Amino acid sequence: MKTWLLIAVLAVGSIALKTLGPIVAGGRQPPAPLMRLISLLVPALITALVVAGTFTSGRHLVLDARAAGVAAGAVALWFRVPAVAALALAAGVCALVRLAS
Repeated sequence: MKTWLLIAVLAVGSIALKTLGPIVAGGRQPPAPLMRLISLLVPALITALVVAGTFTSGRHLVLDARAAGVAAGAVALWFRVPAVAALALAAGVCALVRLAS
């Protein structure tokens, strides 16, 4: 539940910043170093949410079928498989590992 609340808060905050940013800046472009920092924040936040959702259960560290699915999806993306196919592969691997255990 807390994870979904965090996702909702981040989504609303992202929309608010993207909406208010141009209004407050008055059409000016932020400095280049700040733009580079902003472009790095999105992948970092998404990665943090995926890692937290994959390797934790409550306050405990776990290694289960979700980790196998994420690993399979990561390998598929490494080999430039389309994202939808990588997602399907990850879900399939996760399901098979859960079925086997």
